[in-house]
Amino acid sequence: MSTPFPFTAVVGQDDLRLALLLNAVSPAVGGVLVRGEKGTAKSTAVRALAALMPALDVVSGCRFSCDPDSPDPACPDGPHEPGAFETRPARMVELPVGASEDRLVGALDIERALAEGVKAFEPGLLADAHRGLLYVDEVNLLHDHLVDLLLDAAAMGASYVEREGVSVRHAARFLLVGTMNPEEGELRPQLLDRFGLTVEVAASREPDQRVEVVRRRLAHDDDPAGFAERWADEESAVRGRIVAARKLLPSVRLGDGALRQIAATCAAFEVDGMRADIVMARTATALAAWAGRTDVLAEDVRQAALLALPHRRRRNPFDAPGLDEDKLDDTLEEFAGPDDEDPDPDPDGPGGGGGGEPPRSDGDGPQGDDTAARPETDESPASTESGEGGEGGEPRPAGSGAGEQSAVRAAEPFRTKVLSVPGLGEGAAGRRSRARTEHGRTTGARRPRGTLTKLHLAATVMAAAPHQRERGRSGRGLVVRRDDLRQATREGREGNLVLFVVDASGSMAARQRMSAVKGAVLSLLLDAYQRRDKVGLVSFRGTAADLALPPTSSVDAAAVRLESLPTGGRTPLAAGLLKAHDVLRVERLRDPARRALVVVVTDGRATGGPEPVALAGRAARLFAAEGIASVVVDCESGPVRLGLAGQLAGELGGTAVTLDELRADSIAGLVRDVQGTSRRAA
Repeated sequence: MSTPFPFTAVVGQDDLRLALLLNAVSPAVGGVLVRGEKGTAKSTAVRALAALMPALDVVSGCRFSCDPDSPDPACPDGPHEPGAFETRPARMVELPVGASEDRLVGALDIERALAEGVKAFEPGLLADAHRGLLYVDEVNLLHDHLVDLLLDAAAMGASYVEREGVSVRHAARFLLVGTMNPEEGELRPQLLDRFGLTVEVAASREPDQRVEVVRRRLAHDDDPAGFAERWADEESAVRGRIVAARKLLPSVRLGDGALRQIAATCAAFEVDGMRADIVMARTATALAAWAGRTDVLAEDVRQAALLALPHRRRRNPFDAPGLDEDKLDDTLEEFAGPDDEDPDPDPDGPGGGGGGEPPRSDGDGPQGDDTAARPETDESPASTESGEGGEGGEPRPAGSGAGEQSAVRAAEPFRTKVLSVPGLGEGAAGRRSRARTEHGRTTGARRPRGTLTKLHLAATVMAAAPHQRERGRSGRGLVVRRDDLRQATREGREGNLVLFVVDASGSMAARQRMSAVKGAVLSLLLDAYQRRDKVGLVSFRGTAADLALPPTSSVDAAAVRLESLPTGGRTPLAAGLLKAHDVLRVERLRDPARRALVVVVTDGRATGGPEPVALAGRAARLFAAEGIASVVVDCESGPVRLGLAGQLAGELGGTAVTLDELRADSIAGLVRDVQGTSRRAA
């Protein structure tokens, strides 16, 4: 067994260490979500915490780690007789991103349950993690239904496994820690809210601190045992402090003044529901216990707010989590009560430093006001391939940068119609297109391929019924063999790869259209976030196309790239389509089960180079030949319309919608499916 990196040897990351320690003191706080870029000691700190957790007394032979002083009366291995117990370290259980539902919650032997009436239960990871630590790396990439099961168990302190009327329950109380890189996609707001605390981590920009990180990492890698020995005293001190804080916790008093500040803070920051108030109260109490006090002070409330509220402030997926500390201080001061007199908090405890979040860039690229974008067409001097007419009269190089204008802000997003891929897919679970999934409505039955997960009871009984006499059935029970079992086939929804191909040429900048276009794409990105899609962004202008964002689960990144997208130059439509086709070809190799939906945002013009219209037509027919679902968002405006976007949609084998028709509340209809064939249609 490898020697973990000592918790007290982690350099910096004070908020991260404090949040983890508070949950070790009081698991009722609700866990920690650690957000940050790669390489910031997220996993190292979590794994190191497990070594600090106090040892446990468990009932001997119990697979569910029952406490011998108060065993679970509903334990599947019970009832437990008083007496035999053993002491072992607290476990840290890791949940892999690709885990199945049965691996998480456990599995019932359906065959024995039907034939013998026996509850033969194989515990899952939730049982292993009981009274320990459950760690989910890249929790944002975990399937939504698994996250729901995980957070439900964490909230209720128990796990329920039910299969066709057979039910098993066992205790599942654990310290839940999830880590994620926001660049790879966000959690849904309702799932974010279920984590008690959140911490933003980033690598230090101080050279001295970075040097110390490298020095300690190399020392640990060279001699893990020796390095751990050098930090043994600090580790023992923190372990003892956790035990002392746990004992003190029931004696901590949360006065009316502190409660008033908690309620006022949550109201001032307009957080939804009451979970934030409860989490803040528990966190402030744990902070007081960690500091060795029996009274909750104003600085405990302030620190609790900084840990419990930032992720609950998001109003839409593109909002960065954060908290206005000046507003927080004003609120606490306004509602300070007579019981808020406080000595200085303990400044020396491990993880006790820090209070605010690390500075965070909002990620916005260069932006200009809507009124700053000059009307320009493909034929205007600023958009010619010669590149003349740049700012200050300086010539610009020919190519995609010719005639470039400042980026304009997107118009307000709106709710869009549902655009879906036709046919029946088998991709990752989501909310867009029809697919065969593990969850959804039952549509039939088949023989199981591997482990049976969803029993189709009626089909199983029908398969077993004709063989009862030859199997010697004598009683009322049905004699069921493994060959009789039938897996339920279910239909639900899948997430798709939505690839945006955006025309950023000079013709799109004319009459201030680009603001409306960006607003439409932003609306579709919001829809993609809600439907759990991957997204990508290709833009084309001048003489070339550019992959502005490779396919990713982070719609936030796509929104940032879209906002900073400049316009100008000619319209190389063929180049944009060919670039998109190449992106899809690569993605099919990486994830063949995920079907694609191509959204081309253009007015349909094709200019620049020899035979631009013919080239665009040939490129579009590649999509039609391969059955790639597509939709063209027609951005043409004005009293005279050429209908070029509709012609492009026909060659793509898809359909065209105008910006007005894209709105869900337009009179054109409630739902528009993408017309066309699919390579994977059932």
